[in-house]
Amino acid sequence: MKKNVRVFAPGTVANMGCGFDVMGMTLNGVGDIVSVSVSEGDGLTIENRSSVDLPTELDKNVITPAVRALMNEFGEPRMIEVVVEHKISPGSGIGSSAASSAAAVYALNEALGCPFTPEKLVEFAMEGEKLISGGTPHADNVGPAILGGVVLMRGYEPLDIVRLPVPDNFFCSVVHPDIMVSTKDARAVLPKDITLRLAVKQWGNVAGLVAGLALKDVYLIGRSMVDSVIEPHRKAFIPGFDELRSKVLATGALSVNISGSGPSVFAVSPDMETASKVGEVMSRHFADMGIGSDLYVGTVSNEGARVLNSSLSSR
Repeated sequence: MKKNVRVFAPGTVANMGCGFDVMGMTLNGVGDIVSVSVSEGDGLTIENRSSVDLPTELDKNVITPAVRALMNEFGEPRMIEVVVEHKISPGSGIGSSAASSAAAVYALNEALGCPFTPEKLVEFAMEGEKLISGGTPHADNVGPAILGGVVLMRGYEPLDIVRLPVPDNFFCSVVHPDIMVSTKDARAVLPKDITLRLAVKQWGNVAGLVAGLALKDVYLIGRSMVDSVIEPHRKAFIPGFDELRSKVLATGALSVNISGSGPSVFAVSPDMETASKVGEVMSRHFADMGIGSDLYVGTVSNEGARVLNSSLSSR
């Protein structure tokens, strides 16, 4: 018999401004759909049925190291068939690689009878992020993709994940311009060291962001979503970023930041009406430069990866 599990894993916004590599939040209504089939045997196949081009070689697909990490710890061989049905566009800045890794390990865990906790699944999915980022495992996308809500990675050795409450009036607008920014390139421009002055400023904003979430104070959240360390080096990848920020803040957004490594840009607003207006301004900014874009406007989701359906079938 073969166990088949079909899973949705949501898109995510990593860093949340000041929380580079340690904070991320879950988007509602956008993500990957992955099916996993498990049967007796030993092997791994990955089939892409989505409309997005993905690597055909196993060792270049982010799903491969995530699945292998899980199976190494499981300790028994199985024949695993993975089908990518729906895919966030790679390089979108809303956790495209993380959604695939998260969906695959979540589905595989379900097919095996749930031997691992969701927190352990984050560790496995991080191996896919390690591949895509050039050797740096991080959980600011895969954490919220699996657990949902807003997630803080307090530490990585060992992995210590804290799930934070999401305010009801926490609305997000994300624009994805039709340009490509690779995670490796976005990491290559980052400084290896920073001054104590910048570090203190960043610590204060991270603390304010966590406090704002705990207090469900979106205005404190907005004041704290200021990135003094990473954004100055990455904003050059995004045409007219400073101008875009000024226009969006003037529209009523509480904060504007790069989503993950870019090129997506996200803004936080206190209500849906403002978030919708902000989204229109963001789309128009890129349209005026002849750049197409996709737009997401909605709430931050409390729900992470989830099973859509599962079944048993004859081999």
